Amino acid sequence: MTIHAHALLFDNDGTLVSSLDSVERCWTRWAEEYGITAERFRGVALHGRPAVEIVADLLPAHLVAEAVARVELLEVEDVPNGGVRLLPGTREFLDSLPADRWAVVTSATRRLGEARLDAVGILPKTLVTADDITRGKPDPEPYLLAARRLGVDPARCVVFEDAPAGLRAGRAAGMTTVALATTHRAQELDADLVVKDLSALSALVTDAGVEISVRH
Repeated sequence: MTIHAHALLFDNDGTLVSSLDSVERCWTRWAEEYGITAERFRGVALHGRPAVEIVADLLPAHLVAEAVARVELLEVEDVPNGGVRLLPGTREFLDSLPADRWAVVTSATRRLGEARLDAVGILPKTLVTADDITRGKPDPEPYLLAARRLGVDPARCVVFEDAPAGLRAGRAAGMTTVALATTHRAQELDADLVVKDLSALSALVTDAGVEISVRH
């Protein structure tokens, strides 16, 4: 299978990098600080959602801003402690792309997103974060904003995601979706193409755009 695109839009955590251990450490500590029981905490979806939405599900409105700042600080401070690592194929795949053909679209805040990307040496020319949007994934706003910043028709964009919420956002934006089975089982992911990670793909840049193929 070959996918033709003008721009490639990547989620970060679970797609380019893994920060699952850090997320678990930091959010568990955060929940303890705010007196949130383990049972209640388990009932809230974490992956692929902006922190402000997660916190709003767990705490009264007057505590949200302070609590979001606290968990952001915990996660930023955890980055140097092995809080982030590159996933297989990330470096090679991104290195094969021109800087103006791809963007990172993360549910993290800009401060946290940049900290994680800097730690592994990924420097996207275009970065969309939770600070740039009003509605997070699964709403299509983050991906539509990335397409607009790149100057590309959403229909000619390909979204790379590991989370169902992000894949729904990509589909709602009218984009082709590629799911990476790094944090969910392949059968749980609804996408135009499902692969294990970016090491399963190759990209060929042409005058007409980018051709994405599955390695054999």
